[in-house]
Amino acid sequence: MLLLTRKQVWKTWRFELKYRISLTQYHQLRNAMVPYMKLDPYTKPTGSYLVRSLYFDTYDYQAYHEKINGDYGRIKIRVRSYTDSAAENPPLRVELKTRWGSAMEKYSSFVPTSVYNEFMETHHWPQSDTNNPVLTEFARLYHLRTLRPQLLVQYQRTGLKARDNESLRITFDHQVVSGNATTLFPAQPFFRVQQPHEIILEIKCQHDHPSWLSRIVKQHGLKVQANSKYARGIEIARPDVVTPMWSQGFNQKTIAAPHRRRTL
Repeated sequence: MLLLTRKQVWKTWRFELKYRISLTQYHQLRNAMVPYMKLDPYTKPTGSYLVRSLYFDTYDYQAYHEKINGDYGRIKIRVRSYTDSAAENPPLRVELKTRWGSAMEKYSSFVPTSVYNEFMETHHWPQSDTNNPVLTEFARLYHLRTLRPQLLVQYQRTGLKARDNESLRITFDHQVVSGNATTLFPAQPFFRVQQPHEIILEIKCQHDHPSWLSRIVKQHGLKVQANSKYARGIEIARPDVVTPMWSQGFNQKTIAAPHRRRTL
């Protein structure tokens, strides 16, 4: 449970629906949405922008298991950058997310890279930032759960916003990669591709979908699919977390035994 009031700056409450689509579907959907959507202010003239996130978890991956179990009120904490270089001291976004089914609450606050670096080194925010409720809660969870950075996720995002509905946002995430990391800006990150040939579509809204969007979703046969970039990244980078080594050995023995007794 997050110990934050509802009167926080950068607080978002919304529903999120996720879909996996092909490149062909991406172009079809973009064309179908043109009359109703436009590029959001973050998307560059190239058609997308970089998103890089460092996720924190316990030594036994509590956040991962809560996601897999579908626990209500599960909490995810991360630090997000919109560049892959710390050279110019870019602002970073500290985020806390809690989920209740398809409903999500997110609290966030921007900090300079230098402030993030100080936290990573000392495990405390600078004294000047201790009155920030998002940073305070981040630090509380960090120490209470003994959290440490576990995974780096990066992708290119195309963002759309509705022409007549401020609460509706649609994003397409391309080239999703992830890898083990202990910092947001490792010198030589080693990334693995999460889902080759797939794009992640997310529909984010605070109210019911407009009729035109429901019609497009139905026409293209889209089906809601759970797709946690963090969970998928852990499954790729740490298969032993998904299937512990002791259970792998147990399964091998129980499966192999009948073959040794089998006769022709």
